Amino acid sequence: MIDLHDHDGLWIITLNRPDKANSLTKAMMEELTDIADRAQAARAVIMTGSGKVFSAGADLNEARAGLATDDVWERLSGRIAALPCLTIAALNGTLAGGAFGMALACDLRIAVPQAKFFYPVMKLGFLPQPSDPKRMAALIGAARTKYILMGGQKITAEQAYHFGLIEQIVQPDDLMETAKTLCIDALAASPDIHHGIKALCR
Repeated sequence: MIDLHDHDGLWIITLNRPDKANSLTKAMMEELTDIADRAQAARAVIMTGSGKVFSAGADLNEARAGLATDDVWERLSGRIAALPCLTIAALNGTLAGGAFGMALACDLRIAVPQAKFFYPVMKLGFLPQPSDPKRMAALIGAARTKYILMGGQKITAEQAYHFGLIEQIVQPDDLMETAKTLCIDALAASPDIHHGIKALCR
């Protein structure tokens, strides 16, 4: 349910459970964490999904069984955030719940116009993963973060762009080519330049 393709240093990771809106199981999360560990060898990473939804968050059955509060979410987002290469979330559709952690941990986020963004933890009675509100607030500010997390707002791609949550809105047919184009300079650069620029941006 996780596809990985290495194109000469460009790693493309695809959530491939479209019949379940790419909702994430514990096994999928562990596999993603393992891939993120191995991605130290990548020159650039693109994360995307199959179908019309990036991810609906946790698989509901597993969420009720404890996945919603499992530390695997935090481990995964931490691994992605620590990667020395350029990381891009190419959001092929809606981003919801705990799946936010993966996208927020990436360096860049681009999305299709149809994408919606929501994180309904308050309604479901869970706290968000600890790093998610911090990373979200760093991008869009504390008030807008509360607007999503506490106000329960589902925002559009246009709102996400104006908030600063995503960097670009891209038509579905152009999504992956746009993501790959953003990786061109990173693929040509040496690892020490990757490290240096990311360190200067922190």
